[in-house]
Amino acid sequence: MTVAAVSEVEHASVQSNPRFYYGWVNLLMASVAMTATLPGRTHGLGLISKPLTEDVSLGVNEALFSYLNFWAILIGAAICLPIGRAIDRIGVRYALVGVALILGLAVAAQSQVTNWIGLLATLILVRGFGQGALSVVSMAMIGKWFTRRLGMAMGIFSVLLAIGFIATTLGTGFAVGEYGWRATWLTIAGCLLFGLVPLGWLFVRNSPESMGLAVDAPRTAATSETVAPLDATLWEALRSPSFWIFTLAAAMFNLTWSAITLFQESLLADRGFGHNAFVLVMGLLVAGGLPANLLTGWLATPERLGRLLAVGMLMLAVSLTAFPWLQTSLHAMYYGTALGVSGGIITVIFFSAYGQTFGRTHLGAIQATVQAVSVLASASGPVLLTFSKSYGSTTPFFYGTAATAILMAGLAWTLPTRQPSSAIE
Repeated sequence: MTVAAVSEVEHASVQSNPRFYYGWVNLLMASVAMTATLPGRTHGLGLISKPLTEDVSLGVNEALFSYLNFWAILIGAAICLPIGRAIDRIGVRYALVGVALILGLAVAAQSQVTNWIGLLATLILVRGFGQGALSVVSMAMIGKWFTRRLGMAMGIFSVLLAIGFIATTLGTGFAVGEYGWRATWLTIAGCLLFGLVPLGWLFVRNSPESMGLAVDAPRTAATSETVAPLDATLWEALRSPSFWIFTLAAAMFNLTWSAITLFQESLLADRGFGHNAFVLVMGLLVAGGLPANLLTGWLATPERLGRLLAVGMLMLAVSLTAFPWLQTSLHAMYYGTALGVSGGIITVIFFSAYGQTFGRTHLGAIQATVQAVSVLASASGPVLLTFSKSYGSTTPFFYGTAATAILMAGLAWTLPTRQPSSAIE
């Protein structure tokens, strides 16, 4: 009997108010967990990259830091795979506590490094257990609890996540400026070890069955129709065209998004825009993304996933095609809004598609594989953009990614509009 099975037995007698579904508590904790991936994400490390490379005691310049970061992403991505299988075997509660504990210790160790070897070792752990493993656990915490309302749950999750990232990014940026990167990083480690770890143990539960509940409904509720549960294994998912369409579309989006957001200010400067335009565009990414998160979550049933993904990819293609032609502030506003809406749509599909299409039993392993591909794509985006720029223009990058987005939109539109069981037939 696995630890997850033991946990099912341990909590089988837990009673819950039939008017309240405990999955919403897991969703809230999942948003906290995903927000806690900040020190392992590009925008989180970007908050300390300048003071870190200027730290005389460390002796790491920008070029070396970029090199170390690239290899840390590649190596760290492999950590996702065993974590995904662990989620399915021991449950999200144990997985969250274990991953948060290791991430907290890694961030604390990183705050004390004195040479490039120590920085590389801690970067691998922070990237692997932050951007990689903790992201997988966070998504599984929702996917293991929701089926019928998974789309809406992921829409709400995306909104909470955006708010969380905005707050923590602003707070971390202020702290780095006031107290330095080492003290800030040590404080974040403390929040992980003494905040997320105990909260995860106290409030996170593995599944509805572990609390004697029917999935995605109060235990006394009767569903209007009966749908056979999905239990696709990782290998069954890998043989499905749906898996690759969702995964490649998400990877393509993450490749583009990481490149553009990392260099957004310099890209706009090349088009003749100043800092104020950059701030406006970044704000519109959030303003356009939040309502798109909620609307997509409301619409994201298994039958509509392909069509919604196609719309998101077409919006992405429009924004990418338009960028080389930006001339006025109004153009920049349209561009930022379109890019934000596309991100809002695609993010919710990325979070919800695998649970709705392949079921809950092996969701950890499936989403871990997807996350590994996504992380590798994110690492490649800035490299491809700078390669394009080195040849005199970023326009080939924008047109090339736009053409790929259109291709993915066409493939997504062809996905069958049937119940999710069709995806693995």
